[in-house]
Amino acid sequence: MTHTPKRILGIDPGLQTTGFGVIDALGSQLQYVASGTIRTHSAPRADLPARLKLLFEGIHAVVARYQPQAAVIEIVFVNLNPQATLLLGQARGACVSALVNANLPVAEYTALQMKKAVTGHGKAAKAQVQEMVKRMLNLPGLPGPDAADALGLAIMHAHAGQALALLQSAGAPRRKSSAMFRAGRSG
Repeated sequence: MTHTPKRILGIDPGLQTTGFGVIDALGSQLQYVASGTIRTHSAPRADLPARLKLLFEGIHAVVARYQPQAAVIEIVFVNLNPQATLLLGQARGACVSALVNANLPVAEYTALQMKKAVTGHGKAAKAQVQEMVKRMLNLPGLPGPDAADALGLAIMHAHAGQALALLQSAGAPRRKSSAMFRAGRSG
């Protein structure tokens, strides 16, 4: 029986620079496909809608080119600067919108979860994530910091997806996504 790899797109959202990383996962085997960044520097800094459009279109182009079956994006942390947090949240929203528009299932992890999964500790520096991603994917050089975080998310999702599939095949109950919204406030 031949298995086909699952292509996973990782996204590290940012308003100025969004990292992306694409890997193929077949069991515990991971293969690098592509990585890079989407930059919004061509739009005026004060033109937020134009910058969000560039992110949306950039993610759309990456999805069209690499045809992933799943996507994973970093969950935004609350920053000391509320304005920066809001702007990052909007950038993340543009990325999620592009992924959902492409009918991709989207998983979400925090930077701490990704760092712990890739390096062994959640407070790892960017350089440590870059080095571990290089080693795990057998890359000839270090990926850029934003691309490395995106690849780290994809790597983590490849392993987490395996664990989830094993749990589900063992009969563990599956959480319904609609249940996430029932407990929340509306209006």
